[in-house]
Amino acid sequence: MRRSNYGYLLLALLVITGLAGTVTSISITSKERKFAATHLKDTKVDVLKSIKGLSQAQLDFKTKPDKWSIRECIYHIAISENTLWRLLQSTMKQPANPEKRSDIKLTDDQVIRMAEDRSRKFKTTQNLEPKNTPYKTLDEALESFKSIRTEHIKYMKTTTEDLRNHIAQLPVGWVDCYQICLFMSAHSNRHMQQIEELKAAPNFPSR
Repeated sequence: MRRSNYGYLLLALLVITGLAGTVTSISITSKERKFAATHLKDTKVDVLKSIKGLSQAQLDFKTKPDKWSIRECIYHIAISENTLWRLLQSTMKQPANPEKRSDIKLTDDQVIRMAEDRSRKFKTTQNLEPKNTPYKTLDEALESFKSIRTEHIKYMKTTTEDLRNHIAQLPVGWVDCYQICLFMSAHSNRHMQQIEELKAAPNFPSR
């Protein structure tokens, strides 16, 4: 009886410490996991760095009345992050649809390059327009972005879900859920570039 109790106790300790075996992802490799998590982290840092120390005048500067300001870029980044995350979650709740993999025409690298390419234009849907976001202040948008991006990084580091066999459609075409994560980080990089373009404009306020 004592030996039996000892066996149960040992098994419980092994499970708690993770030594009884680890669950591995059936859809992404450790290399893919590390790449996506790093890309999410690096692009988050880049966005925050791009607006550090900017004045109100600089944040609200526009090259033309119909163009976005830096503040509006941040609003768009934040709402898009939430929207893409909801797409990933809703897609993962559906049954796996590996039969749709033949509709995916882009490699992981192509998804990133296409999203980051500022020469390629995409029509922003109305709900993602800065003026239609729920944010009232820059700080509110930044907190939303930082909080949910931290969740995404943690998710990518730990998920064991079958990301490769859940397929959805983005403006760039059909993608799997791993590629949605890549698109998410590349999208924020795209608009970080836009912010840097604004800062480099000839009439950008000096302070």
